[in-house]
Amino acid sequence: MKILPYILVIGLGVFAQSLAKGAIVTKTIEYKDGNTVLEGYLAYDDAKKGKMPAILIVHEWTGVGPYVKRRAEQIAGLGYVAFAIDIYGKGVRPANDEEAGKQAAIYRGDRQLMRRRALAGMEEVKKLEFVDQSRLAAMGYCFGGGVALEMARSGADLKGVVSFHGNLDTPRPESDTIKAKILVCHGADDPYVPQEQVVAFQNEMRKAKADWEMFIYGSAVHGFTNPEHGDDPSKGAAYNKEADIRSWEAMKQFFKEIF
Repeated sequence: MKILPYILVIGLGVFAQSLAKGAIVTKTIEYKDGNTVLEGYLAYDDAKKGKMPAILIVHEWTGVGPYVKRRAEQIAGLGYVAFAIDIYGKGVRPANDEEAGKQAAIYRGDRQLMRRRALAGMEEVKKLEFVDQSRLAAMGYCFGGGVALEMARSGADLKGVVSFHGNLDTPRPESDTIKAKILVCHGADDPYVPQEQVVAFQNEMRKAKADWEMFIYGSAVHGFTNPEHGDDPSKGAAYNKEADIRSWEAMKQFFKEIF
């Protein structure tokens, strides 16, 4: 029997590992809510066999852009099908905070429309032959965190929902429709989600007898997972490396549990 040189054996092992992991495939997918065309972003590991759990990712108030697409690719790297859904509609991508605020206000002011757009994305991902329809979850950032929580409140058939520095308020608190387990990752000093909103959310979850947990990160403000917000907390939104890492780890553990 021939013995391959040590270096060659190690090299083949690394090569085999890279083949086993596969490549992250990404696609832009058009779908509809009624007559409104939406444009989502799909990411998955093409080496995975069989049906996989799928995680819907809801964008910040700036719409489907580079940040949420990067997060989708990271989720795909964990072995899940990731689908960044579109709440605003194809081509609606706010260029600044003023435009983003106007778009977000439309859906925050009409939670039925918000829920319908989110559920349209869930129905779209179910069509994929490699998705296990019985193992779905949703997550979101800022505006998207609020959308993910509204999906849970709607009674959507999700295993779990994760909100990162998301809006916690709702004009439609639910008491008996929540099926999903809920994880909320919140900045202790978030000026856009005041303590009153946190307390109201916690009371809502208690009343609903939901399976929920909340991680609160000291010194973190709004948008703490996104480096694009800079590092000045006095602006209200800023990146916090420690909170970003800790919340991502909490999310990974949460998904392992629910799936």
